[in-house]
Amino acid sequence: MTLTKRMQRDVRKQLRDTGIGTKSQHALKLQQEQSKQERKVKSREQKLAESKRMFELKQQKKKEKHRGR
Repeated sequence: MTLTKRMQRDVRKQLRDTGIGTKSQHALKLQQEQSKQERKVKSREQKLAESKRMFELKQQKKKEKHRGR
């Protein structure tokens, strides 16, 4: 999976600033962030697919309206 430059900077910043917690807590936090990004990408793709489907449906209805002329 490719990361954008911004995401790469954020990951590097989080790795540099360890803060409070154990390594396992830190690993869990990074895993949660990664799954959050994956969810965002997946939901964005679903939203685009749904909008495309609705557009196609509208176009089809428009054609059916003018078919009888």
